[in-house]
Amino acid sequence: MYSPSSPTSGIALEAKDLVKKFGDFTAVDGVSFQVPQGTVLGVLGPNGAGKTTTVQMMTTLLTPTSGTAIVAGYDVRKDPKRVRQSMGLTAQSATVDELLTGRENLRMIGDLYGLPRKATGPRADELLEKFSLTDAANKIAKSYSGGMRRRLDLAASLVAAPPVLFLDEPTTGLDPQARLELWEVLRTLVREGATLLLTTQYLDEADQLADNIVVINRGKVIAEGTPLQLKDRSGAAALVVTVSRIEEVGRAEEILRSHVADIHVDHDARRLSAPSEGVGGLAAIANAFAAEGIELDDIGLQRPSLDDVFLGLTGHRAEESNHQSGAGEAPGEKQAAEEAS
Repeated sequence: MYSPSSPTSGIALEAKDLVKKFGDFTAVDGVSFQVPQGTVLGVLGPNGAGKTTTVQMMTTLLTPTSGTAIVAGYDVRKDPKRVRQSMGLTAQSATVDELLTGRENLRMIGDLYGLPRKATGPRADELLEKFSLTDAANKIAKSYSGGMRRRLDLAASLVAAPPVLFLDEPTTGLDPQARLELWEVLRTLVREGATLLLTTQYLDEADQLADNIVVINRGKVIAEGTPLQLKDRSGAAALVVTVSRIEEVGRAEEILRSHVADIHVDHDARRLSAPSEGVGGLAAIANAFAAEGIELDDIGLQRPSLDDVFLGLTGHRAEESNHQSGAGEAPGEKQAAEEAS
């Protein structure tokens, strides 16, 4: 069981007008948000948007130029030591010692936290089992796969059972199966009371894991809300009907027009779509098709995706943003990494 201690206010994380400047460049420009205890905040944005710099300020790796942050009730400026004792951090690159075994890595972290030696052994074994690493516990980390190293890295951040976890793009580079496995581990941690701040390039990851999402672009928060709220901002859900037989598309169009006027028809795909506003009722429309003997492959309401949200807010899709950025860093991101190291 994770069993983290709990902030008394009910707010586990809070950013207050965070600003970080590197010379004339402003990497983070007035970022503010709150994260209730036991929830997940997803932080989305293009490469170089300021996500990692924000995390580094909240984890005391960088000092804010102005503003501050509260982590588990402690101010990052006034009480950085307590902040570090109250949080775990999984950075973009795994930070395990490749020459130590999995068990040795976790015991070393316990020693660094000042945990009693008699407690670190059982805690290490507990985490190795939790992350399905027991069979590899006595193998050096250099021999681990990428997914295994990521799980060991996350396990290391949990040795002291901190109430808050910062996860900076934790699944980057993992294969789909390893991503799904890590998602399930994170869901379990939240069920057990952890609070997570998750930065990610993967919109489906934020959709799957986050209770609330903050979108950052050029160092500023440009949108905030639940995944559903952000999707609704990109437009109403659309009614989508897929007809089983192509020769019945015309009749299906006539039936649908009796319920809503604005219809788009993709004849080759046998698909009809219409804005959901003004549509009487999904069941009534389905019954109308059934009464006319028109078979459907599918009928339902389709909401905009988070990718549509990202496109509307930033002017490009997430994949385009990451491709355009390539391996390069925005001005200030490299300086942030150097200052934090």
